[in-house]
Amino acid sequence: MAKQSEKRNLRGRAGRMKGGRGSGRAGKGAVRLWGRHAVEAALLNPARQHRKLWATHEGIESLCGDLPPDFPLEYAGPEDLARLVARDAPHQGLVLECEPLEDLHLSDILDRDNNRPILVLDQVTDPHNVGAILRSAAAFDAAAIVTQDRHAPPEGGVLAKSASGALEKVPWVRVVNLSRALEEIAEAGYWRIGMTGEAEATLGEALPAGPVALVLGAEGEGMRANVESHCDALAKLPISEAMESLNVSNAAAIALYAIATRAVD
Repeated sequence: MAKQSEKRNLRGRAGRMKGGRGSGRAGKGAVRLWGRHAVEAALLNPARQHRKLWATHEGIESLCGDLPPDFPLEYAGPEDLARLVARDAPHQGLVLECEPLEDLHLSDILDRDNNRPILVLDQVTDPHNVGAILRSAAAFDAAAIVTQDRHAPPEGGVLAKSASGALEKVPWVRVVNLSRALEEIAEAGYWRIGMTGEAEATLGEALPAGPVALVLGAEGEGMRANVESHCDALAKLPISEAMESLNVSNAAAIALYAIATRAVD
């Protein structure tokens, strides 16, 4: 009886939420995350303020560690959780509503150790791609990703699920003017390499010994002219002529690997 009551209460709340079933939208000013890796990373992130966690019993058991006794938790069934996320999203029995991460300034990143690469994304708007890039950035110890605030996806469940926890680990700086940000990056001692298939040099040939900022544009359109003009060098990945280009998230992962192995050498 208690479980049925919990389900009725949750179902009523979900039905009244803005956007209706399958919207994945959180309450005003909040972010909704789902999936074990994304939710667990957010729960472990001391910079996150949490509003409420909806979960199945199996979802709670999958988490590493215990929730505080007073944590706002509501148990629910998989069907009820499906009402709280984007349509057909794999919530894995966990849906967390929390406050968005605090904004970061570019200077916060540039003032730190600059031996780690920075990724600059020019109009990469697909949340799956940005999430995958964040995951690669975490795997290869990048210092941050930088995007223009008007031409990047918002922080949210789809992006966080694709990032597999990396949204909580890799600093994400949103700037008003990407060209001005690249100027600041150069002043901090970074060599700015724009990735484009039209370049003559490969990334291996263009990599310097010092700090690197990789600049990647949207698939198809590539970098905008003004952004490209703010790069110190242009480089391409040595892919086969059988393929015209790579997905931007794949290109980012390969480029980060090239930097990591260069550092080892």
